[in-house]
Amino acid sequence: MMGKPEKSTFSAAARIFRFYYDGFTTMSWWGKRVWVIILIKLFIIFIVLKVFFFPDFLRKNYDSDAQRSEYVLDQLTLTTPADD
Repeated sequence: MMGKPEKSTFSAAARIFRFYYDGFTTMSWWGKRVWVIILIKLFIIFIVLKVFFFPDFLRKNYDSDAQRSEYVLDQLTLTTPADD
């Protein structure tokens, strides 16, 4: 007969952290290099491209939060004429 499993003394977050920590520490040299390349690419995508190619349109063109929210509401509720 199967008994109740013993309750772990570590929290779920600690067990998840330990799982990934053990995985990365035992990873080969090649695997670590691949992860470094992935992290550099993510940094470039989310930080560098946002700064240079996606300026803050609302903050640049509107002075107050009320004006910004009105513009966003107008854009979200904008209706187009039906095709005849």
